[in-house]
Amino acid sequence: MTQQNNIRAGIALMIAATVVFALQDGISRHLAGAYNTYMVVMIRYWFFAAFVVTLALRTTGGIRATAHTSQLGLQIARGVLLATEVCVAVYAFTILGLIESQAVFICYPLLIAALSGPVLGEKVGWRRWAAIGVGCVGVLIILQPGVGVFNPWAVIPLISALMFAVYGLLTRYAARRDSAATSFFWTGVAGAAAMTVVGVWFWEPMQIHDWGWMGLLCVSGVLGHWLLIKCYEMAEASAVQPFAYFHLMWSAILGITVFGETLRPAVIVGAGLVIAAGLFTLWRERRQG
Repeated sequence: MTQQNNIRAGIALMIAATVVFALQDGISRHLAGAYNTYMVVMIRYWFFAAFVVTLALRTTGGIRATAHTSQLGLQIARGVLLATEVCVAVYAFTILGLIESQAVFICYPLLIAALSGPVLGEKVGWRRWAAIGVGCVGVLIILQPGVGVFNPWAVIPLISALMFAVYGLLTRYAARRDSAATSFFWTGVAGAAAMTVVGVWFWEPMQIHDWGWMGLLCVSGVLGHWLLIKCYEMAEASAVQPFAYFHLMWSAILGITVFGETLRPAVIVGAGLVIAAGLFTLWRERRQG
C-alpha cells in the first residue's frame, strides 16, 4: 500500500467510514434483536471473507502470497478474537442500545496504551498513564458503579473494548513479521471459519424484508473497510485517527432518532472525558513518533 500525503482527503474518508460503521451498528442492533446474534455475525463474516479473498486475488502472487505467514497461530487467534468481540458488541447493542455501548467502547485506545507496555514492551510515560486514568474516570461516570440505577449489563461493552484492545495489540505484534494485507486476509478468513462453526447451529428462517437489511449490513461492512483502507492510503493513521470519534456522534443520532434511546448527562460527561483522554494519547504517540 503506497501512502500519500493528503490529510484532508484522509479525514473525509475517515468521517465517511464512521458514518458507514454507525449505520452498520444500527442494522446489527435491529437484526440481532430479531434473530440470533451468532447467525447475524456469521452471515456478515461470509461477505467479509469474500471481500478479503477478492482483494488477495488482485494482488501480486494471489492468495498464496497474501496468506503466507510464519505465525499462523497468531493470525488465526486474531481473527477468532475479533469475531468473538463483534458478537459481544452486537449483543451489547441489543441489551444497552447504541449510545450506552459506544460510549463505553470508545475507551479501547486507552486500553491499548495501557497494555502496550506489558504486552509489547513499549514505553508508557506518566503523561499517558494520567490520560488513561482520566479515561477510566470517564468510564466510571458512564457506568455509575454503586448507584441504584447501575446496570450490570453495562460491563458488556467494556469487555468488548478490552477484547478489541487485545486484538489491536496482537495486530501490532503480527505486523513485525507480516504485511497488513496478510493480517487483513486472516482476519476475514479465520473469523468467517470460526463463526461458521458456531453460527450454523443457530440458523433461523429470516423474513424477506430482513434479508434486505442483511444485504445492506454486509455491503456496509465491506464499504466501511474499503473506506478505511483508502483513508490510510491517503494519510498517516495518527493524523486521521482522532476523527474516528465521530462514530459515537453518529451512533447517538441514530440511537435517538431511530431506536428512541435517551442521552444521559452522565454519558455526555463520561464520554467527553474518554474522548479527551484518547485524543491526548494519540497526540503523545504522534509527537514521540
